[in-house]
Amino acid sequence: MTSQTGRTGRTGVTGHRTGGTGYADSRYEAVASRDARFDGMFFFAVSTTGIYCRPSCPATTPKRENVTFHRTAAAAQSAGYRACRRCRPDAVPGSAEWNARADVVGRAMRLIGDGVVDREGVTGLADRLGYSARQVQRQLNAELGAGPLALARAQRGHAARVLLQTTTLRTAEIAFAAGFASVRQFNDTIRAIYAATPTELRAARPGRTAHAVRLAPADAPAGVPLRLAHRGPYDSAQVFDFLQAGALPGVEEITGPAGRRIYRRTLRLPGGPGIAEVAEATGGRNDGTGWLECRLRLSCLRDLTTATHRIRRLLDLDADPLAVAEHLGADPVLAPLVAARPGLRAPGAADPQETALRIAAGADGSGPDSKSGAAGLVPAYGEPLTRPSGGLSHLFPEPAALADAALDGIPAARREPLRALAAALADGTVPLDPGTDRAETGRLLLALPGTGPLTAARIRMRALGDPDVWPPGDPVLTAALRHAGATGAAPRSWRPWRSYAAHHLRTARTPGRTAPGGPRE
Repeated sequence: MTSQTGRTGRTGVTGHRTGGTGYADSRYEAVASRDARFDGMFFFAVSTTGIYCRPSCPATTPKRENVTFHRTAAAAQSAGYRACRRCRPDAVPGSAEWNARADVVGRAMRLIGDGVVDREGVTGLADRLGYSARQVQRQLNAELGAGPLALARAQRGHAARVLLQTTTLRTAEIAFAAGFASVRQFNDTIRAIYAATPTELRAARPGRTAHAVRLAPADAPAGVPLRLAHRGPYDSAQVFDFLQAGALPGVEEITGPAGRRIYRRTLRLPGGPGIAEVAEATGGRNDGTGWLECRLRLSCLRDLTTATHRIRRLLDLDADPLAVAEHLGADPVLAPLVAARPGLRAPGAADPQETALRIAAGADGSGPDSKSGAAGLVPAYGEPLTRPSGGLSHLFPEPAALADAALDGIPAARREPLRALAAALADGTVPLDPGTDRAETGRLLLALPGTGPLTAARIRMRALGDPDVWPPGDPVLTAALRHAGATGAAPRSWRPWRSYAAHHLRTARTPGRTAPGGPRE
């Protein structure tokens, strides 16, 4: 698959092509115009100051001859540049390219974002990708200018800055929580990235007069406050409608009125359970580059980066809505829908295995009874929290707990397919980690007894975050196409954004309620 922006007019700035004068000039034009649409897609460094910035940095535009461009913050850091304190380039959204690409670089970036290098090392990353560590190192260096260790180091630095500026934890605690092997390594990294000591970085936090909370255990009211950045318009009303329609009692809840809702859910993380809370953008829309307010309550602070990336995937915060709108808006069937909701997103999954099992159980949000079976799985087989928080009481059951379960409450026709999927997830036959080869996983899903094309497509769309899936045989989408004057399956011209096209059509068919999937097979 090509990059997510590779089929739009913006390829010259954000696509695979990394050489040539024209490519560099187009990036410099984005810098000169302070175009926030490209934040996170590339970074620029200034030789005369020794700093690197996001394209929208408000500082005076440097001379072209003093500027170099880098695909990642890690590449700029590896070249000896430090982060700009004014534009904070480490706080930008991730590149939409990594969510779309199916090659080893895209898969590696998704795994690194999930914290695999910190937990399993470069060897573990390579094993998951099916390549040797040397091959992974070579490919990442060749395309991104940084290897897996440097990319993971940049993530640790960002996590450390967030903790320094939002909590009152001691620096030794933060070093451990951010994933550093020692306090000395932590101090050296902070100095190298930010040209400041940890104490100086904490003193320079934005809004210094604001109260910094002391981090508490996962079952206490405090937590780590974050701003989850996104690019372009963000239709939070559509996303929160989607989540509310499929919210699973005990695992998820949404509180507050429309336009001011809070989405809360439990998280199964490597270091223990966690809880995430995300606030809807005021009024349900955010029409410019901005962020969503989030708070994470973690049993283990080392899970900060992993939890953050999983919530970002759930909310589709790294998407490039302008590239999607440019492509789909050229189609006469979709043009009015895209114009009506330019910030529409294709929500993913905070826990791919949980999402796949919920889909197999029939929790599709298509009616009042569609969640009842899956809801019964939570108290029967889920893991209770040591202390419930509001309506949150459990982690969703692990696959192994469902592989041989009676599954009372699940429709009889779905029990064996659900058990087969749970067993395949438990023994690793069907992998659903962020670096999974999506096409191969689709084939493996279809080989399971009772899993049909519609279920497999919905798992690819949601659990794997595949932006180019059309659920075959979905009557809601078929009716939406017919209503829009089209016939048959989704046109090939909608590639590589068919998942977004499906969400546009479904949202238009269910105004005020965005159901999170298709009907039962």
